[in-house]
Amino acid sequence: MKTISESAKEMLPRLIEIRRDLHRHPELSCKEYRTTRLISEHLQKLGIEVIPWGGETGVVGLLRGEETGPVIGLRADIDALPIQEQNDCEYRSTVDGVMHACGHDAHTAWLLGAAELLAARRHELKGSVKFIFQPAEELADGAKTMMSKNVLENPRVDVIFGAHNTPNLPAGQVGLKDGPLMANSINIAITISGKGGHGSAPHKTHDPIMAAAAIIQGLQTIVSRRVDPLEPCVISFGSIHGGQANNVIPEVVELTGTVRTFQPALTDELAVMMRELIDHIAIAHGVETEFVFRQVIPAVINTPGLAAWVRAPLAEIFGEEGIVRPQPVMGAEDFAFFLESVPGAFLFVGVGNTEKGIVNQWHNAKFDVDESSLALGAGGLAQIAFDWLKR
Repeated sequence: MKTISESAKEMLPRLIEIRRDLHRHPELSCKEYRTTRLISEHLQKLGIEVIPWGGETGVVGLLRGEETGPVIGLRADIDALPIQEQNDCEYRSTVDGVMHACGHDAHTAWLLGAAELLAARRHELKGSVKFIFQPAEELADGAKTMMSKNVLENPRVDVIFGAHNTPNLPAGQVGLKDGPLMANSINIAITISGKGGHGSAPHKTHDPIMAAAAIIQGLQTIVSRRVDPLEPCVISFGSIHGGQANNVIPEVVELTGTVRTFQPALTDELAVMMRELIDHIAIAHGVETEFVFRQVIPAVINTPGLAAWVRAPLAEIFGEEGIVRPQPVMGAEDFAFFLESVPGAFLFVGVGNTEKGIVNQWHNAKFDVDESSLALGAGGLAQIAFDWLKR
């Protein structure tokens, strides 16, 4: 039989067809009905059991090998984004205002390809492979929901792997590292209540706008002066709302933002430090505040030691020269919920191509992928599963 790498290269035209079909018909989080049907039909044609998991969208497939043994999980996310595509290509989105601008169409094609590669070798598998096609990653809700439905049980998954595309690496490369890879995601909201009045008489008000400005600037000193400079930390605000007229100081200002870190201990310290700073600024400005600090997604922290093991199967697909150590990113990924339950690792698969102009970042209206990466992503996931069950 041909190697997995050789088979993956031969199936590239089919993977491109699958990816383009998905790209033309993107579906938002929790509405991935067509995508779910396509995945289920594809798995059933391969003789892979589709297991009801309790959700309306998303698919779980189980490939049982010839021998009993461990169970490995492979995961891909399937949802799109509320973005109007600006690419001028024959496979552009046909759904107004919806686009696969994060490459989940490629992720789905990778995992379907891996399923086909492994199904053709089921007689060599000394265990089982559970394929998890997860909905609603963009809402940071899909993995958590699947975990609540015990998707890693019956049979119990012993180890799990997943991958995300990145335009920051060229197609042909894969990013692999132990430990922290992607940050946690924390939602913050601050409501500042003061005393409104006429803009010409600020001394008779307790201005929540001035307090908001002081809080926004003051919180940045936590990052620059109270957190170790070698410890990644981000505090960013994405919205500020207050007032309706140019000459009226409002009663209330509302701020929302995000905090990103890698270490749980630092996360706990930040909640306390931010609360203290906000309280003291509020006293100085004569206003009252409400502060919400809520972790939405934990950090993606690859299980120590797995990267060293994964290197060998990835070298079969990408070559040793194609494996690079990526910089951790402050973006979040709800694959982290799976890693809280079982050992595993998350990879970055390069999809960039400067010569073709494929350089735009995730969530950009002109985001695209170098489709040669489809065979590599599928082959990489399949080789990992094949080698894990053989070890």
